[in-house]
Amino acid sequence: MPPCARSACSGVQQSTGLLHAQDDKQAAVVFEHVTKRFGDAIAVDDVDLRIDDGAFVAIIGSSGCGKTTLLKTVNALVMPDEGRVLVHGQATSSADPIELRRNIGYAIQGSVLFPHLTVEQNIAYVPTLLNSGDKDRTEAAVAKWMDIIGLPRDIMDRYPAELSGGQAQRVGIARALAASPDVLLADEPFSAVDAITRASLQDEIKRIHRQTGITVLFVTHDIDEALDLGDQVLVMEAGRAVQFAPPCDILRAPATAFVDRLVTRKRTVYAR
Repeated sequence: MPPCARSACSGVQQSTGLLHAQDDKQAAVVFEHVTKRFGDAIAVDDVDLRIDDGAFVAIIGSSGCGKTTLLKTVNALVMPDEGRVLVHGQATSSADPIELRRNIGYAIQGSVLFPHLTVEQNIAYVPTLLNSGDKDRTEAAVAKWMDIIGLPRDIMDRYPAELSGGQAQRVGIARALAASPDVLLADEPFSAVDAITRASLQDEIKRIHRQTGITVLFVTHDIDEALDLGDQVLVMEAGRAVQFAPPCDILRAPATAFVDRLVTRKRTVYAR
């Protein structure tokens, strides 16, 4: 479905410089004037926005614009130098990082599976820690997410080296979701697979989002992927969040010259 058609009733409103979600919805993640520096370089520059519970936000921008750094502030892999990040109302600076990450799935490019563990053991890794030795509960979690992701049971005893690229990426997503987190962070998870497999994985993650209602923050460098997947799209430029809006608004009313250049080739396809 074209982005304009599916985002027409998205319920976002214009505010100063950015688009913020309706205040009557619960916020899953809030960035309050977040800035992060690495030496003299500003990776994230005064990002101020909120993401509603259950949203699918695609984050796009040029290489080095701060997408991954912003994503990592959510699970406290990176801490802001200024401002704060709240996850379901709790500041990451005051949270136990281990407890915080138990409710946040993290899927990255290439899946990065444990090579010495089977598919079943990879997916079961976090549930085993959480379930305190309850083997039946862990096995149920593995079976549940293998079914949701669309992984056949006959690969459970295989090792990562025995999997195709698409299978390995699916296992990585299943592992990220196996503890039933509230938020999924995905950092260009499909960029290392071929175009056909990538399209299939995009369909899978959209289906998973619809089925589970999980909040997804999805970093990509592909404008087609961002417009297709995101209920909202966050465009970043040089560390700043320059526009946060549904795909239709990104296409019809780009907020800056950079956003306009980003979508100019897509506007005639989607904005009808």
